[in-house]
Amino acid sequence: MRDSLFQPVLGSCFVTGTGTDVGKTVVAAALAHRLQADYWKPVQSGLADLPEGDSGTVARLGGLAAERIVPPLYNLQAPLSPDQAAALEGLRIDMAAFGLPDGNRPSGGNRPLVVEGAGGVLVPLTHRHTMVHLMARLLLPTVVVANSGLGTINHTLLTLDALRGRNLPIAGVILNGPPQPENARAIERFGATPILGLLPPLLPLSCETLRAAAATWDLSPLTTPPPPPAEGAPDAWELY
Repeated sequence: MRDSLFQPVLGSCFVTGTGTDVGKTVVAAALAHRLQADYWKPVQSGLADLPEGDSGTVARLGGLAAERIVPPLYNLQAPLSPDQAAALEGLRIDMAAFGLPDGNRPSGGNRPLVVEGAGGVLVPLTHRHTMVHLMARLLLPTVVVANSGLGTINHTLLTLDALRGRNLPIAGVILNGPPQPENARAIERFGATPILGLLPPLLPLSCETLRAAAATWDLSPLTTPPPPPAEGAPDAWELY
């Protein structure tokens, strides 16, 4: 694996999910608080339904000041995959435009950065690129968010397999929903990946309840320097 084009601060990560509506944004808010990180959603679609976007949700639930929210590169109205939403507005997403926005942050890139993807790892960004191409470009440790219940073993293992097949770094999995210990153990065993924590149903869902839930997560895979890549490992950007 080649080095990233960018040099992120330790604690930075890319939050993806096994699909849409699995809780990525809520987990990203919790991670931004725990890691004292900035937040960035590179491509935001669905603004017609959620005018504040995921950035507004993260700011509210994570208690992040405005200067810790990095504006998206693409703000799209339709609640569709980014390529489809962009096409409706006569836009084409340019993969070369994506890079860690350190120079545009008040911290100057001195804080970790939590990046949230759109949907799952194979959601199309352009007519030939999917979310894994963006992940391969940034090469941040990946946090996979998955439902805790029925069906999650298969969905999570498929996501982990897609990431490993492209030589992308994986920090671990966060399960969202009621505790299902057998499912968690199966994902750890078959996926050879740690469960970083559980996000149980929170009523109410607020900054305070989210912080309390996230306080139990083991984020050491994100705060410990990763091992060097294996000699001769393939380039993640080319593996697709």
